[in-house]
Amino acid sequence: MNQKILSISGRPGLFKLVNQGKNMLIVESLATGKRTPAYAHDKVVSLSDVSIYTPEADEPLPNVFESIKQLTGGTQVDYKKMDDADLREYFAKVLPEYDRDRVYTTDIRKVFAWYNELIAAGVTDFKDNEIAEDQAAEEAEEADSRQTDKQ
Repeated sequence: MNQKILSISGRPGLFKLVNQGKNMLIVESLATGKRTPAYAHDKVVSLSDVSIYTPEADEPLPNVFESIKQLTGGTQVDYKKMDDADLREYFAKVLPEYDRDRVYTTDIRKVFAWYNELIAAGVTDFKDNEIAEDQAAEEAEEADSRQTDKQ
């Protein structure tokens, strides 16, 4: 998943960034494929910028999606039939250390709804490849510098 999957406040569903225009974004609904503009006054958030509260550090949403995928085997979550207690219990299997005071049940429902929409749209790679490549490059540099220091 990359910076191109967006949530727009006041609009149902998720959107893919298609293009940028002057003072607007052109987005495409993941559910319908319909393209519409998103203007500067719309609150647009990239899913890769969203995180879930934990006591130590916030957990990025792509990591949470990856945990859900591992738990469900890549299938959708049937969260609509769960009551609030069951929903929180299930989410604790996904992210055991989530902050139970600051993460509301509505937030958990939204995470599962977004996950289901991504799965339905065929998006199953939640880890950002650019981040993984950057981390691999940093690790390679550290290994090179350690070898240089030994010589």
